[in-house]
Amino acid sequence: MLLEGKVAIVTGSGRGIGREEALLMAKHGAKVVVNDLGAHFDGTGAPTASPAQEVVSEIKKMGGEAIANGESVSDFKAAKRILECAIDTFGKCNIVVNNAGILRDRMIFNMGEEDWDAVVAVHLKGTFNMCRHASEYWREEHKKGNVLNGRIINTSSDAGLLGNVGQSNYGACKAAVAAMAIIIGQEMKKYGVTANAIAPVARTRLTVDATPSTAALMGGEVKPGQFDVFSPANIAPIVAWLASDDAAGVNGQVFRVGGRSVWPMKGWHSATRIKNPKEAAWDPVELGKVVKSELAKGITAPEGMADVFSGGL
Repeated sequence: MLLEGKVAIVTGSGRGIGREEALLMAKHGAKVVVNDLGAHFDGTGAPTASPAQEVVSEIKKMGGEAIANGESVSDFKAAKRILECAIDTFGKCNIVVNNAGILRDRMIFNMGEEDWDAVVAVHLKGTFNMCRHASEYWREEHKKGNVLNGRIINTSSDAGLLGNVGQSNYGACKAAVAAMAIIIGQEMKKYGVTANAIAPVARTRLTVDATPSTAALMGGEVKPGQFDVFSPANIAPIVAWLASDDAAGVNGQVFRVGGRSVWPMKGWHSATRIKNPKEAAWDPVELGKVVKSELAKGITAPEGMADVFSGGL
């Protein structure tokens, strides 16, 4: 099996995309720490162990091994306990899938400090916490001669890669965790570790319950026997593969994934070069004329989220 002998942590895996990732990885032989607080999509509400425990039960029912964990990724020390849960229970950790997330959408002029801080705490700090502890662990094990082929898969979003109205907090975090994967991939390569990111297009609490505009793009009810292009189960295969030894040469990459499609993404890159023909600094007025002329050619025309859906998944 693809992940035989591997131990994986999947954060936010009590529901939605994380649940499907945990189930598929277990199906392919991984032992899984199912981490989930069980809170509402905005991070409020009393924590409950039920979602994580239900996924553990499903994994065990199909003959796999798993354990539920309710620690918060946003707490630095608690995040380390999630890693320790994997090591104490299964003897090691090979894979960290950073999927946990919440939404608190607001236009920038209405966004409160608490809305910003709460989203950053889970998405950005939470991803950092898990990556930091796992990377330290893999580095120390590598020094001992125990090469674990660590795998990090961060969860980005088109809200960060393309932008989306009302999500400056969420989008900023999602752009950051994609960049984090690229940087960690460079830093940890010599220890046999890879770090990549995905940007899922799927029906979840965050895209349906919390984001009506996205829910509208995802259409209505799926008919019996019809392929559900927005099922979160469609996201799991790329994650399972990236977590495997077979993906050792894939590092610092970002993939949009949804339906039947996977898009290898290309980040910030030069669209053109505007160079002063004179041996001098630009005059701002002259520079402005050239910049407007170049931009008018459409060289930086943005891709929008609606464009992603228009091509079909």
